[in-house]
Amino acid sequence: MAAAYSESMFAFLAFSAMWQLEKGQSWLSVLLFSLATGVRANGLVNAGFFLYSRSKSFALQLQVGSGSVRKLSLLRRQLLSVASSMLLTCAGICLPFALFQYYAYMRFCSPGLELAVPEPLRQLALDKGYRLVSPHGVKPPWCSQRFPVVYSYIQDVYWNVGFLRYFELRQVPNFLLALPVSLLGSWAAWTFIVANPRHCLTLGLERRKKKREGKPRAGFCCPAVFVYVVHATALLVLGFFCMHVQVLTRFLGSSSPVLYWFSAHLLQGHEAWLWEEGADGQSTVRVREGCVLGVAPGSCGKGPAGGHPLLRLLLSYRSMTAVGRCLLGFFASYWLLGLVLHCNCLPWT
Repeated sequence: MAAAYSESMFAFLAFSAMWQLEKGQSWLSVLLFSLATGVRANGLVNAGFFLYSRSKSFALQLQVGSGSVRKLSLLRRQLLSVASSMLLTCAGICLPFALFQYYAYMRFCSPGLELAVPEPLRQLALDKGYRLVSPHGVKPPWCSQRFPVVYSYIQDVYWNVGFLRYFELRQVPNFLLALPVSLLGSWAAWTFIVANPRHCLTLGLERRKKKREGKPRAGFCCPAVFVYVVHATALLVLGFFCMHVQVLTRFLGSSSPVLYWFSAHLLQGHEAWLWEEGADGQSTVRVREGCVLGVAPGSCGKGPAGGHPLLRLLLSYRSMTAVGRCLLGFFASYWLLGLVLHCNCLPWT
């Protein structure tokens, strides 16, 4: 995420949009999600957050009140309102992607738009097997498709992206590179399912019975995290089976906050010294959080590293649990090696 690439901007826009949606700022969230789709095509999946939010609200309304004629009439009007809202928001989120596809279609598939390409670039394209814009009036095959999408065509023909296409013996090192984030994502999904089995089976569309279930959980296992876990798991499955698997780490890291939430959840559960609570509960937690977040470095720990969370963890590495060591080792090594290799144009994700 430290390298200048589209994932950084996409993560900023997508996470900001999720935050605004949680705050109830729907239209601002639509705008941010739409801009995110303009940065990366996988932003199309984010439309699911709105579809789920509207569907959940409507499903909960159906479970309240009686079935009188007036109530049914009101529900019909609400159904039309929800459906139109879903259609508009999905259209807004998908608009940048559709505009880009239209631009590509007009460039590559319309006659008389052949561009003057410099000879070095033309030769490079020929060496790489790329197709020039309408060479000699010959249109690319994707122009004749019922839904001409250049993005899918490029992934299929040039990048060899598809279901199980990457499952080759020579790609074992890339699968090993993606193994930590694959295990972390799968572990996160399993942890949430075990903690909320009924909520997952009902897709979170069932109204909670407060008397029977008591106070809802907080933290990573909170039922409100359900839609984010589904989103992250879907991306994980898609990336592992259908994409170049070595990009899985940055693909998930820039698209979903679940990896960060679950990592914090594991640290909170296994490294008690980070969150030790006193008799007064929250007051001590706030002091410790001030330590961890570097708010008051002069009052926490010893030495210059007292207020920095990463340095605090590194200095306490020997006393950490196996889970904490694995998390710290993965994130620190991935960041360091990735930054060095990527910025020097060496093979990386």
